[in-house]
Amino acid sequence: MSGVYLKEQSYGKDQVRLVKVIRTGKWHEIVELTIRVLLEGDFADSYTKADNSLIVATDTMKNTIYILAKQSSNVNRIEIFATEIGQHFISTYSHVSKANVWISKHKWTRMLVNGKFHDHSFLRDGEDTRNTKVVITKKGGPKDVTIEIESGLKDMLVLKTTGSAFYGFLRDKYTTLQETNDRILSTSVDATWTYNISNISLISQIPFDDIFDSIRQITLDTFATHNSSSVQATLYLMAKIALEKFQQLSSIHYELPNKHYFTYDLDRFGLKNTGKDTDIYYPVADPAGLITATIARTKPKL
Repeated sequence: MSGVYLKEQSYGKDQVRLVKVIRTGKWHEIVELTIRVLLEGDFADSYTKADNSLIVATDTMKNTIYILAKQSSNVNRIEIFATEIGQHFISTYSHVSKANVWISKHKWTRMLVNGKFHDHSFLRDGEDTRNTKVVITKKGGPKDVTIEIESGLKDMLVLKTTGSAFYGFLRDKYTTLQETNDRILSTSVDATWTYNISNISLISQIPFDDIFDSIRQITLDTFATHNSSSVQATLYLMAKIALEKFQQLSSIHYELPNKHYFTYDLDRFGLKNTGKDTDIYYPVADPAGLITATIARTKPKL
């Protein structure tokens, strides 16, 4: 067909589920991951000429992930493990110019039994995940590469029963929402932060685990203690504290959808459920407000 061209392409393996048990004597760790790998490079002929000679089969990619997981001591450190996966593909196949690797780490929390942490038993106490995306681009030879790393958390459901207000917003003829000085505030936190990395050899020096744990705690602490006038204001404060604490980060992005809980009208039943007497609410799944923002570090003036 004339007049068309292959503008861009990538392909790979998605939803690779992996569990690794790390044993140190009787003390076990469990790591559960979901992985996606997409490759870019000299694959145009497979689309335009039905020539499969350069295709790395996606089944091969799946097998490679399991083999690397067996051999790696960094499966629990998902940024490092994603880098190992990406480096394998760009160094093994000369026609692969870029490897995109996403990893989600699912939550397993060690059980507390009789006041002590159990050595091999775990529970899932939330559906929030830890995530990373690593992009390795080959500029020249296998060692001439650049790396981009984003990390974050997703689906961390939080709620507080007071300490949140929403008033002073623009009103016009379409506005029906009432102002409030006290409301339930709930959201499912998605946060992504971007690292400053000048050289791939430096990634081993970045305390990815500590940064993740700290940003997660900053998010929780700020949500709980900030006397919120809006989700926007609370979001900005979370990001500001994180960027001020970690110079390794260039920006942080939050997505905070409103999980609405509305006061139920009980006046018709002769019961007061307003003001200080409000204690019965009903959740509304949708439609929902969605507040997002990316807060970046100010570049120094030259």
